[in-house]
Amino acid sequence: MPTSTSAPPAHDHVLDACFLGPYGENDALLERILVEFLRDHVYWRRNFHPEDPPAIGTAASLHPDYQAFEARMRRELHQLSAALKRSMPFHSPRYIGHMASDLLLPGLAAQMLALPYNPNNVTEEAAPVTVDLEVKVGLQLARMLGYVDDPARADCAFGHLTSGGTLANYQGLRLALALKAFPVALRAAGAPGLDLPVDDWSAFNLGGADSIALLQRWQAWLAAQPAAERARWHARVEAARIEQLGIAGFFAAHPQLRPPRVLAPITAHYSWSKGVKMLGLGRDQLDLLPTRGMRLDADALAAHVQRCARERIPVLLAVAVLGSTEYGTIDPVDGVLAARAAVRPLGLDFAVHVDAAWGGYLATVFRNEDGTLRSREEVAAEYRYFPSPPLYRAFAALGDTDSVTVDPHKLGYLPFGSGAFVCRDHRAMDLLAERADYIFHGHAPRTYLERFRSLGQFIPEGSKSGAAAAGVYVAHKVLPLDHRHFGRLPHSTVRYTEIFYERAQRFTDEVAPYLHARVPFEPDSNLVCLAFNPRGNRSLAAANRFMQRLYELLRPDVHQPLQVKEFFGSTTTLRPELVGAEQTRQILATLGLDAELDGEPLTILRHTLMNPYLIDRDNGISYIECYFAYLARCTATLLDRTPTP
Repeated sequence: MPTSTSAPPAHDHVLDACFLGPYGENDALLERILVEFLRDHVYWRRNFHPEDPPAIGTAASLHPDYQAFEARMRRELHQLSAALKRSMPFHSPRYIGHMASDLLLPGLAAQMLALPYNPNNVTEEAAPVTVDLEVKVGLQLARMLGYVDDPARADCAFGHLTSGGTLANYQGLRLALALKAFPVALRAAGAPGLDLPVDDWSAFNLGGADSIALLQRWQAWLAAQPAAERARWHARVEAARIEQLGIAGFFAAHPQLRPPRVLAPITAHYSWSKGVKMLGLGRDQLDLLPTRGMRLDADALAAHVQRCARERIPVLLAVAVLGSTEYGTIDPVDGVLAARAAVRPLGLDFAVHVDAAWGGYLATVFRNEDGTLRSREEVAAEYRYFPSPPLYRAFAALGDTDSVTVDPHKLGYLPFGSGAFVCRDHRAMDLLAERADYIFHGHAPRTYLERFRSLGQFIPEGSKSGAAAAGVYVAHKVLPLDHRHFGRLPHSTVRYTEIFYERAQRFTDEVAPYLHARVPFEPDSNLVCLAFNPRGNRSLAAANRFMQRLYELLRPDVHQPLQVKEFFGSTTTLRPELVGAEQTRQILATLGLDAELDGEPLTILRHTLMNPYLIDRDNGISYIECYFAYLARCTATLLDRTPTP
């Protein structure tokens, strides 16, 4: 990455209208929207059956009980409002800590608008409007990722919202297992005329596309049978499925097979550990693979799956992380796909899932308005260093994966409670349906949208917010997911990341007389880490104590007003098993620390650069410059030094 100074991006007035703003600058806009649509909601109620008399009398508000209730409600709301002032100031450019920032006005307003209608997005009966919006959100995200987003096509993608990335990752595991086990169930049931694989191992290692094709043949054959035969064969196959037998029963019935492994980089989110436990596979089936430069080591993955093929160890899923939670690094998605392609001739196959909870929306900068992929040269012309060739290849490969997790409540700038799961081919979702949709029961096949209006059949939740779906859908309609619209946001913050990185390099020189400082690895996305150690210190424990004292100046303190803090940041740790032994030694050496970690990880600062107002050109304020000046004062004070002007 270059070390010369980058100019900040030009002022983008579209972004001026996107948020309430650090100073609440767009309060009048939000207030107008909310009042207008609250009144609209009231008029809707009054005009539902205008002949019905008001159930609450006009004099009710004068009754003492009414007034006492209102007083209690106001008191509690005032207390809540006062307490919430201690919340983290995610809206401020002075907040550069966790993966949170201000909320997009269209998404916030749409969610608040939909809340009084209280839709439950599991069926069209409980959410006749917002369940459609959720299915359309899935198509919006599919287009962003490079999947087919035309519902008229048989291989169209499908996506739905979740409470967050953890549940979306779990849905990826569920779908991969269903696709892997279904051909084995067909063999066990003796389903006729389907050209089934010759043995359980081959059936368990059909590729995703082949499993879907087999499912389609089975559905067509079943639909052609008389009603009684259809019911008999359906029951026979269902009885052999892993969803009926459970993990233990299924593998007991198929002794040739072993429970499959899930492969993920060691930097993967802990939701993958949760997921294999919830699925019933157990934590022992999760293989965490080493990294190279904080990114999945594709060579190590290739060697691992080669060994699995030789030893006939089935693999359920390989995970690539598109923006790790701690470091924002991007795994080589193309390398994971290549490793799978290399072992297919050896009889091993598995799904590829991308955990893009953090980095998914970065894909917008790579997409044209028609959904096609921009060239690397086009993208790179807008930045100093982004995207590196490996990073570009990772994003370009997304459309060839099987499923993806994306979190609208992270880089989508939407309220928490909005994760998303997207799979490349919607036909696979038949295997997750709680009721077997494909028997038809004499009904004609339904359209894509009609089918998924019964959303609750396909998703883990039994109840879910339709208001959240409305917020995501409207945000994507106002800012379509391409580089000319939504891409303005990540473009702005990636440019600020470049400036932050370059400023960090200069900071390293400025504090050199009294402090070792370094960026331990170059950023891939909007996260930049910093490691410090006082000059002359060689003890890791002492360096970590210094970092903890520094972090106390950057963390919230419930005993003090927020305003006493100039900036808010966060910390994470570097562990040898994450970084690799060689790179760990290099990082420690440049910090003047002994080469061994003495049993504890290295504490570092972590900066998440999501705020689009980090540089205020109109008022001549760079919060990036202010932050490094603050860091210089803090570190100098902690070490009893006079900071360099």
